[in-house]
Amino acid sequence: MIEIPSDLHKDLVPLAFLLGNWTGAGVHDFPGSEKCNFGQEVSFTHDGRNFLEYHSHTWVLDGDGNKVRPLESESGYWRIDADRKVEVTMVRNDGVVEIWYGELAHQKPQIDLATDTVARTEASGPYTGGKRLYGYVNSDLMWVGEKQTPEVELRPYMSAHLKKVVTPEDVERWAKALPDDLPDDGIAFFK
Repeated sequence: MIEIPSDLHKDLVPLAFLLGNWTGAGVHDFPGSEKCNFGQEVSFTHDGRNFLEYHSHTWVLDGDGNKVRPLESESGYWRIDADRKVEVTMVRNDGVVEIWYGELAHQKPQIDLATDTVARTEASGPYTGGKRLYGYVNSDLMWVGEKQTPEVELRPYMSAHLKKVVTPEDVERWAKALPDDLPDDGIAFFK
């Protein structure tokens, strides 16, 4: 279910499907680094201004699904204009700063992004750019990331399937929004 908060900036309504806290798992595979399964927590929040604040933390999982160690962290800001053009500024823990541009697909919650600008500190590894695809599918958030370095052509390196985290406050709010005249047995509601 996509909710549009009453205090969400009007420009951000097309991105409302991203809002909330998400958690799940995915696969990391890129030449020169460890191939692994990873866990991920993502949050998209807003404060009434014309951007979404974004935070992502990933960690390596062992064969039993337990956290082993941090993998990557990133944070940034997402904006969208009247023509559905999306702009993302992002900072990563490895010393990379990126500006991404892309577009929200027509009549579906899918965003294609590509790096426009990449800045790296001396401590960061080789990286020259990337692409990402985010999609809202059956109430889940899925994404795939591609990256390139001077030695490796653009190729997929991470993907994940995330579920929205439901809080007790969410359940209470949804329960209060139910109509007062629901049938007692619940079955008649679906007839």
